[in-house]
Amino acid sequence: MANIRDLKRRITSVKNIAQVTRAMQMVAASKMRRAQEQALATRPYAAKAWQVLTHLATQRGSGPETRPLLTHSGLIKVTGVVLITSDKGLCGAYNSNILRATLHFMEGLGHPVRLITVGRRGRSVMSRHGFQVIAEFSDLPPRPSVLDVTPIARTVIDDFLNRDYDEVYLAYTRFVNTLHQEPTIRRLLPITPGEAVDSGMGPYVNDGGGGLHGEYIYEPDPQTLLDAVLPRFTELQVYQAILESLASEHSARMVAMRNATDNANDLIDDLTLTYYRARQEAITTEVIDIAAGAEALRLNA
Repeated sequence: MANIRDLKRRITSVKNIAQVTRAMQMVAASKMRRAQEQALATRPYAAKAWQVLTHLATQRGSGPETRPLLTHSGLIKVTGVVLITSDKGLCGAYNSNILRATLHFMEGLGHPVRLITVGRRGRSVMSRHGFQVIAEFSDLPPRPSVLDVTPIARTVIDDFLNRDYDEVYLAYTRFVNTLHQEPTIRRLLPITPGEAVDSGMGPYVNDGGGGLHGEYIYEPDPQTLLDAVLPRFTELQVYQAILESLASEHSARMVAMRNATDNANDLIDDLTLTYYRARQEAITTEVIDIAAGAEALRLNA
């Protein structure tokens, strides 16, 4: 009978777990829809901003020698990486995929790397691997605004202008669809106008002739506009990467919780079948004992 009681306790425990994972699946699905809408809504803006930036950079009198964010320092001695992960787990392979890709990328550089992490998971893993984490940001709101991302972007820009590192890369998970999220590492600084694919803007920029052509008269001049546009465009890229990562995180968590719920239900079915078998066996044993006792009493009468 002890075996039957253990089985009943296990069935009750697994049912409770299934209820929790089902609730987490529904919450993640709701957050995923909002995050997906927000990420997809900003893509056209990012594409148009890239077109304007590219056109401004090609105007006369706006050469990269006057724009620190456009200038490559030549020999790369230190690389900065902005790593975007989640604060919490229970989201399948979301964190492990981007962390594995980032570690492989940094090991292939051959020079020191300084990290700015967004999310506790990335900070803890990189600290355990001995990498230098110079800044850490966590607890972003569920629907972040540009103001929430501004401190991250300003840290990156200020450190780059101070030559704390010679180039900066973004490591995040790009949202493709609910079942597919792609770990992505792309260059953030220095900005190279005209190289949309190399900079990671390829998926968003349509080169089918809809861009800006010719030379325009800007007021104020292109140099002044670039001074204002370049930092904001850098903020936009960080903001877009965080939105893509949030949509990917909630999608991965929803799928992971759905799989956990399905596995729990399958386990409940198996345990229930085992319980009924054990119960039937116990009842059969009791019937046999009763019949044997009755037969013994009859023979002794």
